[in-house]
Amino acid sequence: MGHAHDVVEELRLPSQQLRAAIPDVIGAYVSMQRAVMVDGALDVKTKELIALAISVTKECDGCIGAHARGAARRGATEAEVCEAIGVAILLNGGPGTVWGPRALAAYHEFAPTPA
Repeated sequence: MGHAHDVVEELRLPSQQLRAAIPDVIGAYVSMQRAVMVDGALDVKTKELIALAISVTKECDGCIGAHARGAARRGATEAEVCEAIGVAILLNGGPGTVWGPRALAAYHEFAPTPA
C-alpha cells in the first residue's frame, strides 16, 4: 500500500466515473453508509474503529484509508486504533500482522500532530 492519502486520491476519479455509470447502486450504498455512520447505541468513532478493523481483515487499502481518516476525524486515539487492529489480528492471523501496520500508518497520516 502506498500512502493512505495517495490511495484515497487515486480512487477519487474512478469512483466518480463509477458513480456516473451506476448512480442508483452507488447512491444506495452512500445512503446506507449515512444511515449507519451516525451516533446510536455505538458512537461514530467506535463504528469507524470497527470499520478500520474490518478493513484490515478484508485487506482493502481504500477502506483502510477511508476509515483511518474517519477514525482520526472522530478523535480516535492511537491506543484505540491499535486495540482495534489487535482484534483484527486476532481474527485474521498472519495477514493481520501485515495489514494492521498499514492501518496504523494510515491513521498516523490523518491524525492531528500531537502538540
